[in-house]
Amino acid sequence: MRLTRPKLALTGAAAVLALAGCGSDGGSEAAVPKTATGSLEHIAAEAKCKPNMQTDADTIRQAICKKGDEKYVLATFATDRGQREWLNGAKDYGGYYLVGRKWVAVGEEKTVTALRSTLGGTMEEGSAHMNPGGSHNSHG
Repeated sequence: MRLTRPKLALTGAAAVLALAGCGSDGGSEAAVPKTATGSLEHIAAEAKCKPNMQTDADTIRQAICKKGDEKYVLATFATDRGQREWLNGAKDYGGYYLVGRKWVAVGEEKTVTALRSTLGGTMEEGSAHMNPGGSHNSHG
């Protein structure tokens, strides 16, 4: 089965819609470690996750991970360009993204913020119109 970018973006978007939340813990930011690198399995192991594989293609590998009662999507990409294209499409659907080199974790803000203390990376937020409780809307 050949997966195209639109199908991958829709898969990612569906995962974001299913997993994204509106909460904010308002806590201060802890020290961020060096950003994790490696395969999906290696990054999942760093996050203490047993990945439930959803997509295993040449360009993207995507799994669902659990952290307590919370779920998040962990995806790895073959290229930096493929990752950025996926992010650009997925962010239209809102959500919170922890971004590393050729990997992304997507879930509720508190979940990906907690993952950052283990995996490093940078936080990105999806589109304001799909993130009603997100920081984009704090101005009014």
